[in-house]
Amino acid sequence: MSDNAHFERWVVLLAGGIGSRFWPASTPRRPKQFLPLAGSRPLIVETVERARALADASRVLIVAGAHLRPLLEQYLPDFAGEGLLLEPQAKGTAPALAWAASEIIARAERPDRTVMLSLHSDHVIRPLDRFVATLEGAIEVAGRSDRLLTVGVPPTRPETGYGYIEVGDPLTPGAFEVRRFVEKPDRETAAGYLAQGGFLWNSGMFVWRPQVLLAELAAHTPELADELERLREADVPGFFARVPALTIDYGLMERSPNIAVVKGGFDWDDIGAWAALLRVRDRDTQGNLLVGDAHASECGETLIWAEDGPVVAFGVHDLVIVRASGITFVAPRERAVDLKQMLAGLPEQLRSGGE
Repeated sequence: MSDNAHFERWVVLLAGGIGSRFWPASTPRRPKQFLPLAGSRPLIVETVERARALADASRVLIVAGAHLRPLLEQYLPDFAGEGLLLEPQAKGTAPALAWAASEIIARAERPDRTVMLSLHSDHVIRPLDRFVATLEGAIEVAGRSDRLLTVGVPPTRPETGYGYIEVGDPLTPGAFEVRRFVEKPDRETAAGYLAQGGFLWNSGMFVWRPQVLLAELAAHTPELADELERLREADVPGFFARVPALTIDYGLMERSPNIAVVKGGFDWDDIGAWAALLRVRDRDTQGNLLVGDAHASECGETLIWAEDGPVVAFGVHDLVIVRASGITFVAPRERAVDLKQMLAGLPEQLRSGGE
């Protein structure tokens, strides 16, 4: 019988971001996770629901910028104040998770029997029961080992927008060595991974004991190692002031030899661009996705997002049409992934959604 129920579970939700992927609906003041992209509720509300299926509500922490506090309190009014870890500065996922780990160790009733889960707040994951089953298995492996676990998802298409994990030999039931992490491939390479097998999408979800995370950062991440003592001394502003911006993937996961992967038995999408909504939401018989006061006549395979007045499209195909923040954005569906590049050439006021 599994004893992972005896591990004290803490879930950390990463809720940063600059709000560029779903411009003009998402902006720095309203990043993607606060939009109802996958259904009627904002992504962060759905993420908190998943987190609370794994841990007590009092053991769910959200790491975000202080400027997002009003939105967090608006969409999560029952969230305890101590559950919000508001970063003094945005420095990326490695410093954020180091801080969260130190907080968990300080707050846990049984630090030596504690497992920490890290989830992004802006992914689409279905169904809940299969997600919980995967993470329950990961909790057991992480609680009994000194490994850093990542969750990999079996690919269903030759996706070029995700990183990949090459799976190695089995370690324990359900957990495998990681041979290597692979950056986002071109389409031919991604198709090869799909045909060959042995590769998983890198979901960016992690499970580990907080002490193991901090020990691994001290051993393999010199950019943070000398400043970790500041977290033990509760000098959070000093820690963030002195560390560089760094992702946990580059700063640790690609460096440590103590990595393992568990295979996710659920459907996952990080919905990284407007066109991704066509994968995760129901469409009409012509393949159109209409959100808000949106209307399509003789159109096909087109996304219309209308939150700022009505939008009517006639006789068009394969477009993304968005009306939000007083701005109208139109692009071919296949170019929506290049939104960040396009935004770089716009005036600041437009990039920020007129804020």
